[in-house]
Amino acid sequence: MARAKIVYSCSECGHDQPKWAGRCPGCGAWGTLEETVREPAAPANPRFAGYAGYAGSAGEAGVIALKDVKAEEVARLSTTLGELDRVLGGGLVPGSAILIGGDPGIGKSTLLLQAMAKLSAGQRLLYVTGEESVQQIGLRGRRLSVDCGQVPVLAETSLDRMISAIESQRPEVAVIDSIQTVYTELLNSAPGSVSQVRECAARLVRLAKAQQITVFLVGHVTKEGAIAGPRVLEHMVDTVLYFEGEAGSRFRVIRAVKNRFGAVNELGVFAMTEGGLKEVKNPSAIFLTRQIAETPGSAVCVTREGSRPLLVEVQALVDDTSLANPRRVTVGMEHNRLAMLLAVLHRHGGVPLAGQDVFVNVVGGVRLAETAGDLAVVLAVLSSLRDRPLPRDWVSFGEVGLTGEVRPVPHGEERLHEAAKHGFKRAIVPHHNAPKGGVEGMEIVRVKTLQEALSAL
Repeated sequence: MARAKIVYSCSECGHDQPKWAGRCPGCGAWGTLEETVREPAAPANPRFAGYAGYAGSAGEAGVIALKDVKAEEVARLSTTLGELDRVLGGGLVPGSAILIGGDPGIGKSTLLLQAMAKLSAGQRLLYVTGEESVQQIGLRGRRLSVDCGQVPVLAETSLDRMISAIESQRPEVAVIDSIQTVYTELLNSAPGSVSQVRECAARLVRLAKAQQITVFLVGHVTKEGAIAGPRVLEHMVDTVLYFEGEAGSRFRVIRAVKNRFGAVNELGVFAMTEGGLKEVKNPSAIFLTRQIAETPGSAVCVTREGSRPLLVEVQALVDDTSLANPRRVTVGMEHNRLAMLLAVLHRHGGVPLAGQDVFVNVVGGVRLAETAGDLAVVLAVLSSLRDRPLPRDWVSFGEVGLTGEVRPVPHGEERLHEAAKHGFKRAIVPHHNAPKGGVEGMEIVRVKTLQEALSAL
C-alpha cells in the first residue's frame, strides 16, 4: 500500500509543495503554508458512485451547443425570511450549496435555526451540529421562543455517519454547523485542517448536487474577517454569504459576495432582539438616526446595495493638526478614495486642507463600496471645515472625477424616489441623473462640476 506523505498547503490558494516556505509560490501570501498529510487514493467505494461528479456533468451529457439547451425556470423554496430570500436571489434552489460565515456570536446559528423552524411545517429537514449538543440547540430555541420542535437535529462530526443520516432521512434542506468541525476517516489530519475542510466540503457539495438537497455550510472566519480554511472552499459552493455587525450594535447585515443563482452584493438587514433576529424592512430608517439639531459635518447620500437604494449618513470632522503629516482616517470607505477627493476639493474647489486632520465615518456600519457617495463626502468635509451645517432635508449623490466633474451614477431616478419617500426636499445630483419629469415634492439641483455643487450651497 502507498504510504501517506506530508505536504504543505496554502490556506489561501490551495497550492501544495513538499517543503515549508515563508511565502506561498502560488499566490505570494506570507505565512499561509500549513502542514497536512496527503493520503493515498482510497479504493473506489460503491456508496459514493452516484456522486462522482455534479449532476449533469460533461461526462454524462456530452458536448452540446448552448442553443440546444432548454433553459428552465428554477423553482425556489422560500425561507419565509424576506431579507434572507433577497440575499439568496429569491429563495433556496434545490441542489445548491450555501456557505455562510461570520464572527463568533454574530447570529449565524440563530438565523439558520429560525429559518429551519419556519420551513419545518412543509419540508423535510436535517440540522447537523458539530459544535453544540442537541440539548443546547433546544435551549436556544426555547430562549428565543422559536417553534423548532419539529426540526430533526443530529449531533455529529463524522462525515461518513453524517452522509448516512442524510441518505436515510432524505431531507430537502440540511444545515452543517460547522464545516470546520467535520472530519472524514479517510484522512489522518485534525478537523479544521486544510485537507479535512477541502475534502469534507467537496463530498457534501457532490451529495447536494446528486440528491438535489439544499445544503447550508456554516464557516468560521479568521481575524481578518475571511472564511477560515482553503480559499477553494468558496469556489466549490454556489453561494457565499457573510454575516456582519458592528461591535455593540444590535443590527446585523448579511451580504452575498458570490451567488450563482442571483445578484451579488445584495444586502439583508436584521435586528438582534430577545426573540431572535427580526427583519428590518426599511433599513434606511435605521441608518438615518440623526440628531434633532442640524450639526456641521453631516451629509446624507443615497447609495445602492444590490437592487436596493439606501440612505446613509456621512459624517466628517476637520480639525487643525499638530503633526507634520495630517491624518486621513476613514471608517466605512476606502482611505485612498478620501485622499483623492481632498485633492480634487483643493485643486478644483479652492479649499486647502493641508493643515487639517480629516476624519470620515459612514454611520451604521455601512460601507460605501460605490462612487455615488463622493459628492456627499466632499459636502460633509466642507460643512465641517466651515462649521456650517447642511439643511436636514438635503440629499446628494454623484461621482467626483479627477478633473472636477460630477459624473452620473446608475439608477439615479430610483435613488431620488427613495429620498423623496423619506421626506427629503432638495437633492444635489449629477446633471444626467435628474429625470425630465422631476420628482414630486422635491427640488432637484443639477450640477456638472464640483464648483457648481459648491455654489449650490
